[in-house]
Amino acid sequence: MKELYYLLSFLLISMSTYYFITAINFVKRLIAVNILGSGVFLFFVATARNTPSENPDPVPHALVLTGIVVAVSATAFAVSLLLHLSKQREEE
Repeated sequence: MKELYYLLSFLLISMSTYYFITAINFVKRLIAVNILGSGVFLFFVATARNTPSENPDPVPHALVLTGIVVAVSATAFAVSLLLHLSKQREEE
């Protein structure tokens, strides 16, 4: 089952990286970065199950929770920058 999670995380990371490089619109690039982060989070959660004991490793879970908070904050900051950029373009 963990191979499926690794495969899905690899697909999310590769597709979002490709879309980030090829997209022209900044909003679409921001969405691609968020999907990239989701792929990395999925990889970390799948890695947490690779312990010899039955209990998963709590460190990757803590990293994912911290990453989610940072990702939401960074997304909000990026959206505010995009709105400011859009207003500047309308004024010109």
